Amino acid sequence: MLGCKCFHWNKIDYLLPPESDSYSLPASLPHWPPGLGFASGRINLGEIEVVKISRLEFVWMCKLPQDEKKGVSFYKPVGVPERFYSLGHLCQFNNQPLRSFLLAAREVTVSKMEATDVASSVRNSPALRKPVDYTLVWSSYNLNDESYDGCGFFWLPQPPEGYKPLGYIVTNNPDKPDLDEVRCVRADLTDECQAYRPILNVFSKFSSFPFEVWSTRPSHRGMLGKGVSVGTFFCGSYWSSGEELNIACLRNVNPELHGMPNIEQIHALINNYGPTVFFHPDEVYLPSSVSWFFENGSLLYRADDSTGEPIDVSGSNLPADGTNNGEFWIDLPCDDRRDTVKKGNLESAKLYIHVKPANGGTFTDLAMWIFCPFNGPATLKIGPVNFPLSKIGQHVGDWEHVTLRICNFNGELSSMYFSQHSGGKWVEPYDLEYINGNKPIVYSSKHGHASYPHPRTYIQGSAFLGIGIRNDAARSNLYVDSSTRYEVIAAEYLGGDIIEPGWLQYMREWGPKIVYNSRSELDKILDRLPLMLRYSVQNIVYKLPVELSGEEGPTGPKEKNNWIGDERS
Repeated sequence: MLGCKCFHWNKIDYLLPPESDSYSLPASLPHWPPGLGFASGRINLGEIEVVKISRLEFVWMCKLPQDEKKGVSFYKPVGVPERFYSLGHLCQFNNQPLRSFLLAAREVTVSKMEATDVASSVRNSPALRKPVDYTLVWSSYNLNDESYDGCGFFWLPQPPEGYKPLGYIVTNNPDKPDLDEVRCVRADLTDECQAYRPILNVFSKFSSFPFEVWSTRPSHRGMLGKGVSVGTFFCGSYWSSGEELNIACLRNVNPELHGMPNIEQIHALINNYGPTVFFHPDEVYLPSSVSWFFENGSLLYRADDSTGEPIDVSGSNLPADGTNNGEFWIDLPCDDRRDTVKKGNLESAKLYIHVKPANGGTFTDLAMWIFCPFNGPATLKIGPVNFPLSKIGQHVGDWEHVTLRICNFNGELSSMYFSQHSGGKWVEPYDLEYINGNKPIVYSSKHGHASYPHPRTYIQGSAFLGIGIRNDAARSNLYVDSSTRYEVIAAEYLGGDIIEPGWLQYMREWGPKIVYNSRSELDKILDRLPLMLRYSVQNIVYKLPVELSGEEGPTGPKEKNNWIGDERS
């Protein structure tokens, strides 16, 4: 892009640029059951208490010349409570509803210091301090040789020794911000953050390097991560991917995880947000409960014994030690119940929920797993023609999931993750469909059970060329309402309040490994295509993340990377 147009408004009380709208969920939030810090508006991180600031004042806008609606705007927090301080400013796209927020922080009195590894001299230093100066990082003034009026100026706070800045300041004039505008944080109370998604990329005739703006996220994420994002952005002109950033995020040093929900609040969250999972009207391979799968004849096999062992309804006789070494696997019944079990049992189906901290305990992830006894074969789409495959894609035992990310400041749904075969994506609340208030809708694809936010045909391959594996998603009378049909199977931070089921400790495969020559099936299809089309299709199809040489049952939820780690995105 060649440049940007610069705008600002002189009205101090002007909070939103014309292109932005606010967003709220379809229904009002309920009154959550009482607890420690969840939905209290403030979260204690140890020596620092933080509050969510959603009221933002517009500072400056950069519109892109090729599409002004896709510009970005920068905001500062307003209405910061007394004794709390801003940590930086925020940036977001103009074509998205304004639902971002910033954290403001204050120092709290710590009667008993838990972090005994921190030197006494450091512990006695204030948690927050003013910057000693600001460095001008970039200005839009050089883009068009305009007057200062209406241009953006980006400032990096210079921290005192032993402290770190957590964000940048944006002004619409060349005067340095007041030193009281933000606070820097003592280094031991911060964590590393990383540039996440690009927001703005501006080229200037005065520099061979573009000025870039990125959203940030903690480098250490997942259930054990302590990093807390404060909502600020990273920017610069001489930065390369992988390079350490000159800003940080907060670190939660409070071992109590003050903002996480208790068991009553967990149930209230599920009752309010539990998604309804719709299956395709032509779905043959429906879900079931794990106990139904076990009690209807599924068998445990081991490599040195060809005779399968019946599995106890609770899974108590499944091996619960070690890792997946190929010594054990589960299979369907070997008698006349096999075809019946393969088709599942919708009446018994439920979602199995793992509750875990996210973003340093300022968010709660409700990872909601659904089990299907069988994953059906795929359908290959080549332009307008569909080729049902006989074996490719099928396997015994299918575990899929979605994840609700809840903001612990107020209990609001923040985003939702849809798992899709070997990947998935986060979806914002304003891009979801809802039913019965705030309950999102999940569309499970035909045969493959991948999760999608809207009904349509998704192509796994090249959607542009219309070549790949079909994922057909549609609403039907086949569904599971997880707000009433669920089981909380794990919440490690609650200690012994949740008893994990025995089958959850089974780390081996939920289906046998079967090798077959699937390449020949694909070659037969490819040989029927015109020569010029054949090679294009072949290059796409053979790169698909589908088991093309056989079928292999998946491992259970606790063996997945996202059980402890963050969702892949």
